[in-house]
Amino acid sequence: MSVTLLAGSATASVALPGAEAAPAGRAAASTIPAPGAPAAPAAAPVENLIVGYKSTAAEASSNSAAATDAAAKGKKAGKKAAFDRRLGTGAALVSLGGATAPKDAADLMAQFRSDPDVAYVEPDTRAYAMAAPNDTEYAKQWDLFEPTAGMNVPAAWDKATGTGVTVAVLDTGYVAHSDLAANIVPGYDFISSSAAARDGNGRDSNPADQGDWNAAGECGTGSRASDSSWHGTHVAGTIGAAANNAKGIAGVAYNAKIQPVRVLGKCGGATSDIVDAITWASGGTVAGVPANANPAKVINMSLGGSGTCSTSYQNAINAAVARGTTVVVAAGNSNTDAAGFTPASCSNVITVAASNRAGDRSYYSNYGASIDVAAPGGETRRATDTPGTVTTPENAILSTLNTGLTTPGSENYKPYQGTSMAAPHVAGLAALMVAAKPSLTPAQIEAAIKTNTRPLAGTCTGGCGTGLADAAATLNAVTSTTPAPGFENTMNVNIFDNSTAESPITVTGVAGNAPATLKVGVDIKHTYIGDLKVDLVAPDGSVYTLHNRAGGSADNINQTYTVNASSEVANGTWKLRVNDNAGGDTGYLDAWNLAF
Repeated sequence: MSVTLLAGSATASVALPGAEAAPAGRAAASTIPAPGAPAAPAAAPVENLIVGYKSTAAEASSNSAAATDAAAKGKKAGKKAAFDRRLGTGAALVSLGGATAPKDAADLMAQFRSDPDVAYVEPDTRAYAMAAPNDTEYAKQWDLFEPTAGMNVPAAWDKATGTGVTVAVLDTGYVAHSDLAANIVPGYDFISSSAAARDGNGRDSNPADQGDWNAAGECGTGSRASDSSWHGTHVAGTIGAAANNAKGIAGVAYNAKIQPVRVLGKCGGATSDIVDAITWASGGTVAGVPANANPAKVINMSLGGSGTCSTSYQNAINAAVARGTTVVVAAGNSNTDAAGFTPASCSNVITVAASNRAGDRSYYSNYGASIDVAAPGGETRRATDTPGTVTTPENAILSTLNTGLTTPGSENYKPYQGTSMAAPHVAGLAALMVAAKPSLTPAQIEAAIKTNTRPLAGTCTGGCGTGLADAAATLNAVTSTTPAPGFENTMNVNIFDNSTAESPITVTGVAGNAPATLKVGVDIKHTYIGDLKVDLVAPDGSVYTLHNRAGGSADNINQTYTVNASSEVANGTWKLRVNDNAGGDTGYLDAWNLAF
């Protein structure tokens, strides 16, 4: 399998999106290559609670009833609690009589939560003005904050900054950089060929980037000479460069740890090395390699080669995901369908296309059904420019780099473009999500990122997944304490032998599409559920089978199903359809509900 870097320099005189020819089994290295103001302390005192009552409760509309309820619950908890006022949303603001210790507030909140008439209760927290970090180059990081095509990262930093999460960067290794040093944890060099590794000994515990430069013809007939890219260090900076250190840039997850895992050297990297690196980075066992003391919760692979996903790649990825590691990969830079590239076409990964500063798909980015989302990758020429010229380096992605043409020189910062630059934006977002909610699975992380994208401001011919990744919207979704809106139909519908019964629910007031984790509660009374097929029918007629003649002679169905309905518009009339497929047993649909 041939593997290339999926990035390009924004300051080189030529920036081609494709890879050079390479000998079998190896690949040529392509030369295309804010935090806000401090949030409130975690243990800040609580002065008020916001209590939302269910619409059927007297307290939902009566201030006197809400006042009586607050006083009663305060008495039970041994705390002071008094109704203050009604919010515009209809919720009640309950005063605690002054600053209250979080534990005492939690005791009172527990009283509200135990009441079936209470829909939610939450502390009345404080918001703070968002300030840009003091990193000297932050103003150039349009990819983080510009409203047109940035990823809306600063507004996510009040929820998480990546603390406690390790991100493995499978790439060229790491060249020392002071803007990254504080976040680097031990990695590994998986390049088994000492010639490709340039360290004289093949695999070892030192993932230092020795340079991936090559002479003309060295990486296959007709291949051109190429300087060292320091690609892994550039990718690492986008994910985890330190913030508020009065230096350079800020990473998307600037408090995450970066684990450099070296798989690309002179003329690219071998599939055998990369699949071992995926295994090790995610906490798996690789013969002859010490166990990973810091297994990564996120893996970034800004690399790829031609061909559909191989079994070797897929097996390694599946095992990593099963261990709880989210795998993010670059789509490729050949302006063609990503289905023809690996690992972009693999399952169980988040495949990322590149968008430019105007919100269009970058001209070089791969596209198609394999793409999950887009993220800023930059674009350094205008449509009227001669192909390959670089005229707008400020429109690429600025990150940590090195001045050395072959071996390491001094540290610097440089703009690159490529899907290699897009992928680490999403890897950083995944790290923020894990930091905010460690219980999230890789599938839940992928679903939340895709569900909470926003449309590209420009165009994406060929398909860019669900849209532009949005960090703030995604973090808000996974950390929200407000219950998702629910809809219910409690009218009984008879289920006769060899017949079909339907029950509708009309959904209104839900923005956008249904979630990837739509909850469908079903309560059917029936004496032989093996006769039944139960389907959820979306407003456009799409059918999702929930139960298909399973369970034999068991009585009744009382279950909540999870449906990936993210392709469906939420608002409209949904139906539960029940088919009885035999004689002798009947029943009725007692109730069903949808929770968005």
